[in-house]
Amino acid sequence: MSLKPVQARTAGRCHLLPLLLLHLVPAVLLLLLSSSASASVSTVVTHLPGFDGPLPFYLETGYVSVEEDTGTELFNYFVESERSVSTDPLILWLTGGPRCTVFSGLAFEVGPVKFVLAPYSGGLPQLVYNPLSWTKMASILFLDSPVGSGFSYARDPKAYDVGDYSSSVQVQTFLNKVLTLTFVDVPNGSCCSAGQ
Repeated sequence: MSLKPVQARTAGRCHLLPLLLLHLVPAVLLLLLSSSASASVSTVVTHLPGFDGPLPFYLETGYVSVEEDTGTELFNYFVESERSVSTDPLILWLTGGPRCTVFSGLAFEVGPVKFVLAPYSGGLPQLVYNPLSWTKMASILFLDSPVGSGFSYARDPKAYDVGDYSSSVQVQTFLNKVLTLTFVDVPNGSCCSAGQ
């Protein structure tokens, strides 16, 4: 049985996000199954489905554990500044709406890739480099928050009952871990948050 992607149309434009997610979900599920409950998992991504050739920017994706007792893991995409990682600011990008993924910011708004808008031809949607990306002047940490957004998940179903306070605690825990223990360097403390 072959699966055929369903196109969603809004204002005459075809949204390719569901098709790309259909191809990314198996890879993310493998990451989920291979990670332990308390570990942070990250992967440097050099190629994306639909993008011709290696990525011309540094992209790292992964999970950071923010609540041990519920097994809550927040997913993120980190894109280094293309200009000067050591002096450019870090932007934390959050996407509004109930449980919306930050992939929209990465591929439709400020990120270094964008979709080629074309009628569906039966294959993967095509991605191209975005020359107007904010990563020309800043590193961006795209965070799927709160738990249940995008690829962020929890092992305990009770963890999905979050509000403003608990969600902000999760983001603070995430930032503390990322900025002190992992891959992100904040030059001169220049960090800000943004989103839509």
